Amino acid sequence: MTDSTTLFHGFPRECVPFMATLRRDGDIAWLEAHKSDYRDLILEPGRAFVAEMGEHLQALVPTINAVPKVNGSLFRIYRDSRFHRGEIKDHIGFVFWQGSGKRMESSSFYMQFDAERLLFAAGMRRFKPEMLAAYRDAIRDDTRREALHRILEILKAAGYRLPEPRYRRYPKGFDASMPHAYLALFDAMYAYTFRELDATFFSAGLPDAAYHIFEPLLELQQWVYEMTLST
Repeated sequence: MTDSTTLFHGFPRECVPFMATLRRDGDIAWLEAHKSDYRDLILEPGRAFVAEMGEHLQALVPTINAVPKVNGSLFRIYRDSRFHRGEIKDHIGFVFWQGSGKRMESSSFYMQFDAERLLFAAGMRRFKPEMLAAYRDAIRDDTRREALHRILEILKAAGYRLPEPRYRRYPKGFDASMPHAYLALFDAMYAYTFRELDATFFSAGLPDAAYHIFEPLLELQQWVYEMTLST
């Protein structure tokens, strides 16, 4: 169980103007000058959120990883310096990935927020080449392709969104005559939805609310996870 000293009570309301300023004026120098605000408004409540959210998600999937530290389930606020020198992010992200693999190489549940809204998602945001090959192998199977199509249709009907297809041409082994051939045009597989930063975000009820948003995504998350096991 979550330690009583780290119980999640909601994100402080002051984190919204902090995130708005981060988007407008933030750089590394600004963040260095506001380290204590980042710690108190984002980092510490974020760690507590990960610990409690992990317990909720592990009720769905016992092998979900919830690691309450930066570079664990909390993403760094600094952008990759190889591509964004001196920049910081305008959003805060949390990932809960399944299994013993690396966090970005497995199917996961994901939440992020900025100054305006929350994003919830599940699946994989981007396939590396070996994962893309495994995905295409999976959807060559009629039964698995039909199952994925059915899952996506249910999620769309429930208001979840899907990524745009990446490719215009079908890869080798696929053509338009194949049922649900559109699935071969993706280079990722996930579903997502947005929510407003309402009173729940600032309360201890956020993990429960997030659980109910994540729960319908479970079947997709599991389909993607099972596909990754073949790599």
